[in-house]
Amino acid sequence: MLLPCLSLFRFSYELDVNYLLYLLHLAMSVTDVFHQFIIGIRQTGAIEFIAVFAGIGSVWFSRKENILVYPVGLINTLFYIYLSMKGNLLGEASVNVYYTVMSVYGWMLWAKKDKQNHEAILHITYSNSKEWRQQVLFFLVFYLVIFTALTWAKKAFAPEAIPWADAFASATAYTGMWLMAKKKVESWVWWIATNFASIPLYFIKGYVFTSVQFVVLFVLAVLGLIAWRKKAGEYRSN
Repeated sequence: MLLPCLSLFRFSYELDVNYLLYLLHLAMSVTDVFHQFIIGIRQTGAIEFIAVFAGIGSVWFSRKENILVYPVGLINTLFYIYLSMKGNLLGEASVNVYYTVMSVYGWMLWAKKDKQNHEAILHITYSNSKEWRQQVLFFLVFYLVIFTALTWAKKAFAPEAIPWADAFASATAYTGMWLMAKKKVESWVWWIATNFASIPLYFIKGYVFTSVQFVVLFVLAVLGLIAWRKKAGEYRSN
């Protein structure tokens, strides 16, 4: 009877010790991440600060269906082309070049007005099944192209590149921006995926303040999806 009790006590003791060690390791890990966060914030340059606030402002205007999304967004994209190249985030750099082009294109589409009542021609709508298939195919093509290019770049001259993560964040962003220009509700679904993937990606690369930006953008994308679903319903009922 004594031996089973001792064995049970020893098992319980080892379990408690291992659990305490796990909690200690977890606390140290959280402390390390927080310490890295503070250091990263202190090392953040003026260009990144401006780019972050412009990015948040752009998404805010987008959620409100305000055309200022594009001129403010251009500040963000142009600055991030520089920052992405500097951090060997080549896929993200390509995304921001694409953002810049699509911002001009989207600006033109959103600015078009009906000649009679001077109201915007383009309205927020849902994608139909055909458009869903097109955007999924659009995403897959860009993912494969970017992943292949980054895999080669990683071996050739950019060892710090993270092909699968960078390609996913980039391809979802390509798709989201394309749909945003067309005022499709589903654009926010792709933005949610982009922001979720970009939070750890930029943190690992040392752009801590930018990773914080993507946390904010993730929340705004969820709110944007809710707001655009409501507006799409209003346009449909009218």
